[in-house]
Amino acid sequence: MSKNTFETMTLRAPRLVLASTSPYRKMLLERLGLPFDTLAPEVDESARADEDPAALALRLAEAKARAGGEQRPDALVIGCDQVAEFEGQPVGKPLDHADAFRQIRAMSGRTVLFHTGLALLNVRSGRCHRALVEVESTLRVLSDAAIENYLERDQPYDCAASVKAETLGIAIFDRIGSDDPTALIGLPLIRLTAMLLAEGIDPLLAGA
Repeated sequence: MSKNTFETMTLRAPRLVLASTSPYRKMLLERLGLPFDTLAPEVDESARADEDPAALALRLAEAKARAGGEQRPDALVIGCDQVAEFEGQPVGKPLDHADAFRQIRAMSGRTVLFHTGLALLNVRSGRCHRALVEVESTLRVLSDAAIENYLERDQPYDCAASVKAETLGIAIFDRIGSDDPTALIGLPLIRLTAMLLAEGIDPLLAGA
């Protein structure tokens, strides 16, 4: 391969960057086997007046991608945000153990909708792919003892609605409905792969 050809390929392959400090999203992205960097996007995550949970998740995902693009003008930047919705209201991360217990107890035997916004920004071209992936999750009826044990063992205090489905938390569900199963954990890999393909990156062929 000539030097000019290598330089041209390098220009055509911007570095992949995950604009998130979430260890869960980092572990999910590692499944695709692509090299990537992470950074902390500086974004105000407050909801706007009358902004519904789905719109908030999608707006923040794009905002995080664009904030990351300001730090890495050579990159493909992934932004992601998740907002849980219960009885029409957003449910955030718990303040403490007591708040987490209250959240799970209120949702016991009920359905929670998780809105996961995803954005992939090609900073060089300005093209931004966006998608909203929804997960309808029904919790089984849980005793107070079961809730306490789940919280003590999983410590889901950094998770929306105190739900940590990648570990013991999977046992709190009766049903999970989605066309992109990793969306519940925080990064919808099926939808992300489609976006990467649109930018000329196929995880199955990377490194081949």
